[in-house]
Amino acid sequence: MPPRNPRAALAAAAQRFTFSATPRLDAELLLAHALGITRERLLLTLGDWQVPDTFNALVERRAAQEPIAYLTGTRAFWTIDLHVAPGVLVPRADSETLIEAAVAHFEGTAGPRRVLDLGTGSGALLLAALAQWPHASGVGIDASPAALGIARDNAERLGMAARAEMMAGDWTGTGEAFDLVLCNPPYIEVDAALPAEVREWEPASALFAGADGLDDYRRLAPLLPAQIAAGGVACVEIGSTQGAAVTALFEAIGLRVTVRRDLAGLDRCLVVTP
Repeated sequence: MPPRNPRAALAAAAQRFTFSATPRLDAELLLAHALGITRERLLLTLGDWQVPDTFNALVERRAAQEPIAYLTGTRAFWTIDLHVAPGVLVPRADSETLIEAAVAHFEGTAGPRRVLDLGTGSGALLLAALAQWPHASGVGIDASPAALGIARDNAERLGMAARAEMMAGDWTGTGEAFDLVLCNPPYIEVDAALPAEVREWEPASALFAGADGLDDYRRLAPLLPAQIAAGGVACVEIGSTQGAAVTALFEAIGLRVTVRRDLAGLDRCLVVTP
């Protein structure tokens, strides 16, 4: 029988999450979720609780390497908390590099008025930008009906539904020029080795982009010049080894490109201007 004592339950759960880089943190997040409290409150009042039965079910699902964000249904990103579920890519902290790049580009100005998020997924990038610039409005485009449903729900929950239009579409754009274009496209090689919690749970359509991981950049490149307004910028996520290759694709059609690194010092974002 699983332990009812929270300290013992956390230790037992962490021992099962050997595949994770943060097994104890995973266990704490799941127990806090099962209790309906924050992790911070859990840690401050650990001895006051008994372990609910729902925790055991969460542990079993995590042991099958289901992502924590799918189990708790939430993910923090930039300054917002997003609803996340199977069918959308789990937002990563690395992707915040795109918002940091946009903030740097618009420093000293009123910021962008119109924002486009290509492949919006959960709406993370678009909604983070709209939180950063409350006067802005924007469009999120995605080919996945499941992702669009989650993105619309996030916009509603965050009070941004009137400013965030979610549209079905592919890499065809809108015909409108935007002050800020954000994009985190699929960029992983189809035969790349990935953790099971990514390969088996997150949507393949949001991960893989051909044999070299560049298929979607090839489709994006001719779209971008018409989508970036004068004085505007596109911030496009890349894999850490793809800076030179994707820069060449964009420069070949006359765009100007600089590379921005993430907090780990790895190439993560192309800052693209007309």
